Amino acid sequence: MSSMAGLKPKHFLWQADGKVARIRLDRPERKNPLTFDSYAELRDTFRALRDADDIDTVVFLPNGGNFCSGGDVHDIIGPLVGMEMKALLAFTRMTGDLVKAMLNCGKPIIAAVDGIAVGAGAIIVMASDIRIATPEAKTAFLFTRVGLAGCDMGACAMLPRIIGQGRAAELLYTGRAMSAAEGERWGFYNRLVDAASLEADALDMARRIASGPTFAHGITKTQLNQEWAMGLEQAIEAEAQAQAICMQTRDFEHAYRAFVAKEKPIFEGA
Repeated sequence: MSSMAGLKPKHFLWQADGKVARIRLDRPERKNPLTFDSYAELRDTFRALRDADDIDTVVFLPNGGNFCSGGDVHDIIGPLVGMEMKALLAFTRMTGDLVKAMLNCGKPIIAAVDGIAVGAGAIIVMASDIRIATPEAKTAFLFTRVGLAGCDMGACAMLPRIIGQGRAAELLYTGRAMSAAEGERWGFYNRLVDAASLEADALDMARRIASGPTFAHGITKTQLNQEWAMGLEQAIEAEAQAQAICMQTRDFEHAYRAFVAKEKPIFEGA
């Protein structure tokens, strides 16, 4: 296991408070676009989180009133136009690896969205476990508006599972913005909150999750992702095995003893 509370990334902001880590992209004057470097550093950070024993939940926050404007036009899109196929494929695989790292990091991720969350920014929100937004949030999978397919970074696999095939198809074909009200109504956003309370609301949820049985939360995240590709009988058997593993943890025993003693259980993630 490793420690990540003191991480000092070069290309985004990181703050650890107890077992909760906060991430913000740090180019607010341009609505926080991603660069080659920030993509790679985010990927590496989420990969490392899998083995971190001092971080149990992650909150991805806006900065300066916006979440993320996607790939930087000058720093990413311009250079891509001049690349050969091998380099292009290396880039698209790298961006997909960020999503894989988020899915496989073993930690619940909460996306708190205000303002613009478009392109790869919308993908980061989509790949999070729980999504909260302000009424002003605008989310767009705008790849077709730059001449690309809507099937970027897992969007065609994940978005229909969240909001339904027809709604996902509309957003991915047109690239139009999904309003916050639509996002909540369609199940993309868990709820909407005022901008003034967005960070506090997200952190409160993150702390509540981090105070729970965090080893078991990692199992839940794994099953939520892996069961997409399972039949019902496979899923039920996988969950039986997963639950049997959790029944061997001290957290399970502590919960029982606390119940008998009429006390609140204190979980240790072990």
